[in-house]
Amino acid sequence: MKDYANKKSLNRRSVKSRKKVYGAKKKSIQVISSRILLGLFITSLSLAAISFFYFETDVENIESRNELNNITIDFPSSLLEGSVLIESSSEDRFLFCEYFVQIGAYGNKKYAYEAKEILEDIKLISINEIYSSSDPGKKLHSVLSGPYANRSAANNSKEVITKKGFEPRLRTLCKEK
Repeated sequence: MKDYANKKSLNRRSVKSRKKVYGAKKKSIQVISSRILLGLFITSLSLAAISFFYFETDVENIESRNELNNITIDFPSSLLEGSVLIESSSEDRFLFCEYFVQIGAYGNKKYAYEAKEILEDIKLISINEIYSSSDPGKKLHSVLSGPYANRSAANNSKEVITKKGFEPRLRTLCKEK
């Protein structure tokens, strides 16, 4: 009897197990061809040769001079021995100095009076009309405290004013006696 069933051969692969490989049929194209690269190279060499002969490209060495700076520092020889040199106060005998504390300078007189009212407990406060050095012709109202006999008294007053929220500056006015 004849067997009519389909036989599968072991040597033959099934269609489903076949893997497809996709590939380009054309050769890959270079982004920049060798002709273009050669042309760029020749152009750059020709430009370098032209610039070398056309422009002045002489390179010279700059040599430094052999001059030395002689620096001398003069100071009192008494400092070499460990003692301290204090200038004599002969000039102080001929000068009479007054110390002021400048509280502020205001463009409006109203603000100067407000600052004076805040600092009521500090005596010797005055308001002076001055002109601005940075803007000539502009009138300012300077609030000053003083004069004080010595720097220590002025610094004490400055400290009290700083605690009130101001940023005072110490001013010195010296005159010959």
